[in-house]
Amino acid sequence: MDNPKLVSKTTDITYFELNNELNRPVDNKIPLEKDREAVRAFFLEHVNPNTVFFYTLDEKLDYLVEHDYIESEFLEKYDRSFIKDLMQKTYKTKFRFRSFMAAFKFYRQYALKTNDGKRYLERYEDRIVFNALFLANGDPELATTLADEMIHQRYQPATPTFLNAGRKRRGELVSCFLIQVTDDMNSIGRTINSALQLSRIGGGVGVSLTNVRAAGDPIKKIENASSGVVPIMKLLEDSFSYSNQLGQRNGAGAVYLNIFHPDIVSFLSTKKENADEKIRVKTLSLGVVVPDKFYELVKHDDVMYLFSPYDVERIYGKPFAYVDITKEYDNMVNNPEIRKSKIFARDLENEISKLQQESGYPYIINIDTANRSNPIDGTIIMSNLCSEILQIQKPSVISNSQQYEVLGTDISCNLGSTNIPNLMKSPHFGKSVEAMVRALTYVTDHSSIDAVPTVKNGNEQAHTIGLGGMGLHTFFAIHHMHYGSPESIEFTDLYFMLLNYYTLKASNKIAKERQKSFVGFEKSKYADGSYFEAYVAQERVINSEKVAHIFEEANIAIPTVADWEQLRDDIKEHGLYHQNRLAVAPTGSISYVNETSASLQPITRLIEERQEKKTGKTYYPAPFLSNDTLPYYVSAYDMDMRKVIDIYAAAQKHIDQGMSLTLFMRSTIPEGLYEWKDGRTDKMTTRDLNILRYYAWKKGIKSIYYIRTFTENSDEIGSNACESCTI
Repeated sequence: MDNPKLVSKTTDITYFELNNELNRPVDNKIPLEKDREAVRAFFLEHVNPNTVFFYTLDEKLDYLVEHDYIESEFLEKYDRSFIKDLMQKTYKTKFRFRSFMAAFKFYRQYALKTNDGKRYLERYEDRIVFNALFLANGDPELATTLADEMIHQRYQPATPTFLNAGRKRRGELVSCFLIQVTDDMNSIGRTINSALQLSRIGGGVGVSLTNVRAAGDPIKKIENASSGVVPIMKLLEDSFSYSNQLGQRNGAGAVYLNIFHPDIVSFLSTKKENADEKIRVKTLSLGVVVPDKFYELVKHDDVMYLFSPYDVERIYGKPFAYVDITKEYDNMVNNPEIRKSKIFARDLENEISKLQQESGYPYIINIDTANRSNPIDGTIIMSNLCSEILQIQKPSVISNSQQYEVLGTDISCNLGSTNIPNLMKSPHFGKSVEAMVRALTYVTDHSSIDAVPTVKNGNEQAHTIGLGGMGLHTFFAIHHMHYGSPESIEFTDLYFMLLNYYTLKASNKIAKERQKSFVGFEKSKYADGSYFEAYVAQERVINSEKVAHIFEEANIAIPTVADWEQLRDDIKEHGLYHQNRLAVAPTGSISYVNETSASLQPITRLIEERQEKKTGKTYYPAPFLSNDTLPYYVSAYDMDMRKVIDIYAAAQKHIDQGMSLTLFMRSTIPEGLYEWKDGRTDKMTTRDLNILRYYAWKKGIKSIYYIRTFTENSDEIGSNACESCTI
């Protein structure tokens, strides 16, 4: 949050004016030097005058501890001389922000400030050292490595971790949570309480409503008694709004429903602009869980049946979300004991596309795709607020006294991101990744959400983490690759294969050290070795000369079949500590601080315009923008979205969870972008979105996040304002 108290009282402020000159071309060129001048002015006019001065590092550390700014416990795990040496070593890297936005975002959102909010107590280097010391948990070697990874911006912890690590008065380190409702009042009540608790302490909360009986289903044999999922959605929205971390952020939540649930139409209607206020949800995000069967029915223009969750659970003996609808569809259609209603599949498909045009929602989870590639014994039923977390869950059984007769498992997300251009410069790619895994493992090991036993249970059993990537488009531009070209796809494939290999290696090493694996490892495809079949089938050959040169120049070796076979055998013998390791979350303000493009997506503008609270417009040039990189920085809104899907599909092959894939559309489609538009209207239609969603499903994409539409009056529909679950 921006704090108006932190605007310097210096009368001669030039940094905003200098930054704003980016938007005024000189001789048809962007005056990029003005942004560098703005950075320098920002430090001279604002940061330096408003930073608390300490004569020595001892004085600084003592002050921060004595005045309850920094915890003493994590510092006491190290010799004071080591801490000071690490701080000095980090200062000596002479880190400098290259863009005004990067420095502005760090000091506004992340730097530790005095209690009155008027002065800074940390430099960027200090926040990094405190993160490194905190996450290394007393290990000087790991702390040194982590500080090096972060000051060179190869690794970026998620915002909750980066912001809170080491602080005395802090929130949770985890990013978000996933919980589920089963079909009874005890579970509904417990879920509302869980939503309140989780929203109070952490980031966004995803809730699966698929198991809840539909409107009109019986309750205690009374027909048409159930009110369905919409009233629960309203209760959740009010809960998130009420429990908002003492007003520090807007309550954020997402609700998921299977597309074969009878309430699916009313569920979608809650997000329509003209929806009745009694049912409209303004702040909840919507996600639809889509089995393969839906795509088949759409393809053949068939009627689709929606099934009573109450009856399905009664017949199958398990909650609706855990039933394989694609496999059981015909059996459920032909079973007279299961109530069902009919709708045309294409009508529902068009309703989804209309809503995506209007609001950007719903997210789409291709649930069969997710479960087919899931190496863990169990069922994935939902995702999170940003659609990248895909992990198995188990339902609970709750008694009338609100006690758990069966304690199920829910999910907490522990996220971090590699900075792709910088990690490719690492002196030792594998060592860098291992340090990142260990940092994330500390967050997992020390996350204990007592207020929500299912989340605590799930975390203790699974030890899951989610390491991802950002800066992919920046990397392409620096290396003169067009986004979506064959060589860019090949690089993406190789990069995430390496990330998969080294996170597996690190997780195996931790399991061996601790002699402990995640619960259920012995039933996984890791344990029987089948997960590795694609990797040991044949040697990986790099086709592109440019990509081969990049890896050769970086001195990064591609794992051989023998390497994969050795890793497979080590994992079969010693196990894996983490049930899940990889996930690509969206990157919000932290990608500005890292001075790189967001996540794996293309940039949206060469000069991005941000409307900052209290301070007006701020401009951010695409990272490393120059005459050299300019031709390779095409806006996402001017790009065929199949190229974006192809890039994400290349990464998805190696990622055990999901990715926050956003599709960027113009309300008026540029001529020649999509061949199916030839001879038709140039306006974006539901057909365009239908085709792209189908293409994504065929390419093996597990989830689609927002649909963002750039309108003719320069508005962006579906733009995500919530940073609760972003890195």
